[in-house]
Order: sequence, then C-alpha cells, then structure tokens
Amino acid sequence: MKIMVIAAHPRLAESRANRALLSEWKKNGQVLVRDLYQEYPDYQIDVQREQELLLEFERIVFQFPFYWYSCPPLLKKWFDEVLVYGWAFGPEGVHLKGKEFLVATTAGGTEKSYRSGGDNFYTISELLRPIERTLTKCNGTFLPAFVVYDANQATDEILAQEAKRCAEHVQTSLNVLSH
Repeated sequence: MKIMVIAAHPRLAESRANRALLSEWKKNGQVLVRDLYQEYPDYQIDVQREQELLLEFERIVFQFPFYWYSCPPLLKKWFDEVLVYGWAFGPEGVHLKGKEFLVATTAGGTEKSYRSGGDNFYTISELLRPIERTLTKCNGTFLPAFVVYDANQATDEILAQEAKRCAEHVQTSLNVLSH
C-alpha cells in the first residue's frame, strides 16, 4: 500500500512529539513524508502538484498538533484549496474515491481530559468530525485517528514508543482498523 504523510506543524523544531512521529515515518522508505510548513513557508500552495500527489497514494495521513480543537492554519488552507468542488467532490469530483485517510495528532491534554465530563467535554474523535466529514464528502474512507495524549509531558522514550505504535496503526489493514 502506498502511504503519504502530510505533516503540518508551524513550529516543528519545538515539538518533540511531532518530531518523534516524523522520525519514525522516515525510517520506512515506503512512506512519503512531507512537511507543509517547509514546502510552503509563504502559504502559496501548488494545488495541481498536491492533487497529483493525492492520486498516487492509497492512504493519506494528516499529522498535526491538535490546536484549539482543530488543525494548524496551513493544513486548513490546504483542505480549502486542494479539495475543491469538481475535483474532490460534486458530480465530477471522483478523484479521491477509494482513498483512505486518517489523522495522527498530538495533544497536550491527557486522554481523560478529552472525554465526556473532562476539561474538553468531547473525545478527539468527536472533535475531528469536521475533518472526517470533509474527507468522506470527498468520497474517501476516514479511518480511526491515532492520538498521542499528554505529549508535552511525555518522555522521549514514551514518544518513541508512541511513534512506533502510530506507524503500526497507519500500516494496519483497513479491515482491522474498521472493526
């Protein structure tokens, strides 16, 4: 299976958790790893190139820190500009049909804080619903997210373990993830 990771962290150098995930991805020569903030520091997205890349891969992973219950601004802009009517959705928008998408995200809060009755009231899966709906509207299959909780407090050893678990999660078959 061809997998592409689209990473979006505006201050990657400051994020041990996101760097650990990227480091693990890069160990696998089968996975294309891209950093949107490195590729588009001016926020000028090459839409045609991005669409061509999407066509090449079967599973696309969006890796980002969970900021204010959403994704960083450049990734939101990427969704808005790349996943357009007539290409990604609508009567002629069939290019992403059959593609699998998932989110790998890091959160400063604990897993307990992301549940009913917790500080954030909702699970991260519930808070990711707008992204899920965007991708399913584009005829894609949205797979269960992978979340590194308490990322700011985790030791390097824990982050390395989580990165390995994330890589395994992403490479797991659709049948296993869906059931």
